Amino acid sequence: MTLHGKSLIAGVPAETSARSFRAVSPLDSSELEPAFHECVAEDVNRALTHAEEAFPIYKKISAEDRAAFLEKIAEEILAIGDDLIQRAHLETGLPIDRLTGERGRTVGQLRLFAEVIREGSWVDARIDPALPDRKPLPRPDLRRMLRPLGPVVVFGSSNFPLAFSVAGGDTASALAAGNPVVVKAHRAHPGTSELVAGAIVRAVEKSGLPHGVFGMLHGAGSEIGIALVKHPFTRAAGFTGSRFAGRALFNAAAGRPDPIPVFAEMSSLNPLFILPGALRERGAQLVEGLKTSVTLGVGQFCTKPGLVFGLGGAEFESFAEKFAAAIRGAAPATMLHPGICKSFHEGLDAMHKVPGVVVLAESDTDAEPKRTQGEPTVFATDAENFLKHPALHEEVFGPYTLLVDALSYNDLQRIAHHLEGQLTATIHGTAEDLANAADLLAILERKAGRLIINGFPTGVEVSPAMNHGGPYPATTDERFTSVGTAAIQRFARPVCYQAFPGSALPPELADANPRGLMRLVNGKLTRDPLSA
Repeated sequence: MTLHGKSLIAGVPAETSARSFRAVSPLDSSELEPAFHECVAEDVNRALTHAEEAFPIYKKISAEDRAAFLEKIAEEILAIGDDLIQRAHLETGLPIDRLTGERGRTVGQLRLFAEVIREGSWVDARIDPALPDRKPLPRPDLRRMLRPLGPVVVFGSSNFPLAFSVAGGDTASALAAGNPVVVKAHRAHPGTSELVAGAIVRAVEKSGLPHGVFGMLHGAGSEIGIALVKHPFTRAAGFTGSRFAGRALFNAAAGRPDPIPVFAEMSSLNPLFILPGALRERGAQLVEGLKTSVTLGVGQFCTKPGLVFGLGGAEFESFAEKFAAAIRGAAPATMLHPGICKSFHEGLDAMHKVPGVVVLAESDTDAEPKRTQGEPTVFATDAENFLKHPALHEEVFGPYTLLVDALSYNDLQRIAHHLEGQLTATIHGTAEDLANAADLLAILERKAGRLIINGFPTGVEVSPAMNHGGPYPATTDERFTSVGTAAIQRFARPVCYQAFPGSALPPELADANPRGLMRLVNGKLTRDPLSA
């Protein structure tokens, strides 16, 4: 499948800039064809103008038509076939099996959101019928539901070139809610982005939708990214990446004359606490499980456990020794792109300079720079030193973790109090351990968006009950998730219709409840129509 290397604006390839770049394969540091043309400010304006023009039409199509559109995107992605997997492999170095699974997750998300909008109750319809005889004042008829925001900007993520990129969860949930989407493609996998964007464009055409429903732009992150969130037609943005970049977008959006939300997932160390009983009962299993979790995907998961806390004593010392041996036996592997690999090694260098921190183990096999490899590494320190040095609280994105030796439950609680916001927090323990750690768990509940008992945080199920978010700096808005069906709520806002005649109401709020939604009527959930 031939790539043209151009942005897509209202379904048309756009080449308005002489500036271009090429993807670099992390597998061997080679440059890949073709050259990709960077867009300019006028392209941003054109893409969002088309999106704004498409919005009044797209938001009014039926839920069935919108669901069918999402399913058509999934079909078109699958129709690309092996070309998509092969290009993603060249651009990211991720294994073929991993990318095949990620493609399955991507189309699965689209189909799941199709089911959500077909069923329809996500709109949170609420009806308080008029009470004209109420004393001392009558109550007017009030009906409320969630409505789409308008054009949404989505920033492709480097570590999930399919599931968190052009047609990933942010795009799927924004389209599901009824919003046009403009994607800023990630520069590390532009060919993959173009292939998926083409699939969405074909789905738009086959569904008979306005071409402005979707656009994709190539360009420099800081320049084009800021322009996208500042554009007056942009109503929200979704981002997954570094704290620095996410905060820059958040600040730009907050500084607008009309501030808009930026739902940014940015930084998380995903602390993991191992309690004494768990070490005694299953120390060997914990060693293997932690090693797998830290090195999975070369440590390039936002849920990788970057901090491991254990109570001091012979069991934890033995655990640390066995874990160190496991890390020494773990081989280096190719990271996503040279920039991430460089940042990983800079992070290791920074840890080397912190007083009271030692290298517990690193891979016995040397990393190959030409293959953009990162080597599994574990550092160690004690609780007092961890609390003393804020640098130890910084994320190192890659196959790294820090073991921290604590002396008491009180130490663990002090540490938990000092942690920043996290996506996840995990405790391994027996029933007795967990009873002793009740106060610790209460602290962690305020620090993380997902709490895990006797498991590992890597692996995020795409399901209605999943929460992938957390207090800052894990995300910029801890009330929402970027994974699971509740992600749709980020890109909708409540609208109340007061004293509307039935003919002017959306079908979701009509007396007859023609869609059979679960609605809150007079404070009670029901699918029944309103009685005459």
